Amino acid sequence: MEERPEFQDMNELMVRRREELEELKRRGINPYPYFFHRTDFSADVIAGFADDQPQRTVSVAGRILSLRRMGKASFCHIEDSKGRIQIYLKRDDLGEKYEAFKLMDLGDIIGVTGYIFRTKTGEVSVHGQDLELLTKSLRPIPTPKEKIDEQGNKIVFDPFSDKELRYRQRYVDLIVNPGVRNVFVKRARIISAVRAFLDGKGFLEVETPILQPQYGGAFARPFVTHHNALDIDLFLRIADELYLKRLIVGGYDGVYEISKDFRNEGMDKSHNPEFTMLEVYVAYRDYLWMMGMVEEMIAGVARALNGSAAVEIGGQTIDFTPPWRRITMFDAIKEHTGLSLRGMAAAELRETAKRLRVECAPADGVGRIIDEIFSEKVEHLLVQPTFIIDYPVEMSPLAKRHRTEAGLVERFEAICNGHELCNAFTELNDPLDQRARFEEQMTARARGEEEIQPLDEDFLRALEYGMPPTTGLGIGMDRLTMLLTGQDSIRDVMFFPQMKPER
Repeated sequence: MEERPEFQDMNELMVRRREELEELKRRGINPYPYFFHRTDFSADVIAGFADDQPQRTVSVAGRILSLRRMGKASFCHIEDSKGRIQIYLKRDDLGEKYEAFKLMDLGDIIGVTGYIFRTKTGEVSVHGQDLELLTKSLRPIPTPKEKIDEQGNKIVFDPFSDKELRYRQRYVDLIVNPGVRNVFVKRARIISAVRAFLDGKGFLEVETPILQPQYGGAFARPFVTHHNALDIDLFLRIADELYLKRLIVGGYDGVYEISKDFRNEGMDKSHNPEFTMLEVYVAYRDYLWMMGMVEEMIAGVARALNGSAAVEIGGQTIDFTPPWRRITMFDAIKEHTGLSLRGMAAAELRETAKRLRVECAPADGVGRIIDEIFSEKVEHLLVQPTFIIDYPVEMSPLAKRHRTEAGLVERFEAICNGHELCNAFTELNDPLDQRARFEEQMTARARGEEEIQPLDEDFLRALEYGMPPTTGLGIGMDRLTMLLTGQDSIRDVMFFPQMKPER
């Protein structure tokens, strides 16, 4: 066929596919029909086949991932959402449709109706008696290359292994790497298991605003947008905490939300500016009770997903079976550095951080410096699930003061495989103490600590009406999925992670 001007910038394979598309149309074949009546999936057909059963007709549909033409007959494998199955096609059965099949390629989506049989090589297949093109693919999909080494072993080279390309074109990644699809199936199952656990506790799932007139509930810089009708700036939420606590004030005993949060921060293997967070607040309970609930929930989710509370990550076994180790933040720092930071003022902490080669900004106060030292010298060493408990009050403006230890708050973080998994408090419900803490934070904000949340007068007003004793929890669902599926990057558990602009 003669090359047309609009095809000149396309590579040869794409040109050929468009020519095939036009030829199919010329033959009266619609390459993008509206409907196909699929009755069966590949895995079910294969699992349900028995050699002694009566011949059964099925209709299957999927994407062509392998293709072998042999003149009057052809074999191909199609893949659907449950797996892959072989299709056998003969010219004598299909007539003109077999000739049209010669214009179909790897990546095209077809529907086949026929009977199930087993080939001479033992593979359960569908002998096609009717064929319909459902979608013509105009771009060639990457296909694996195979090589036999000197020992006779078959080596398969991944056709789509570049990480950045996989994240940018997740749709191709999902086509050619079925294991990736399975990770996201597991992610959905994790969220369902968490939701079932919390519903079983009698907690109410709620929704709170994403666009907020004032952000809060975490140390983070927000994304800012503008509402034209009100002519005001609004913030994408950095956390759900302050709204969920308002609901506890309003009389609910337990609420939770699985939500998208947004933080205007850097990106690495454990951070993405848009992420999924679970937050739970339960009245009349404290952080000690919440530790027990976290152990029970995570171990239960692991068992629901993998059949065991232990998972393999990076060649090591991580066991979520309760009880998990509990150690105070100051004791954990001392255990790994030999230094006791308890009672140090900001200047002494800054010198200590310098000796430990931990970088701190000039505006950083006591809480920020301690947090940096813990992050650099301790966190990455905690592999098995561990509760780090009892934080300095400067680090936790929304947590209740410790009932026996001056200068500390009742807070824990669960650390696992070197990353924070969750954060929880006995929540501060004294409105006067909360106001004082917010005002102290405003002093730090004035010094230049940009991630300090602003003082929230409406939240303080809510507390003044009275919030019962309460414990709260936040779990990063992306990091939980990383742990339970053995992925080492947050981008591997997000369909479409944030990327730099494509050049």
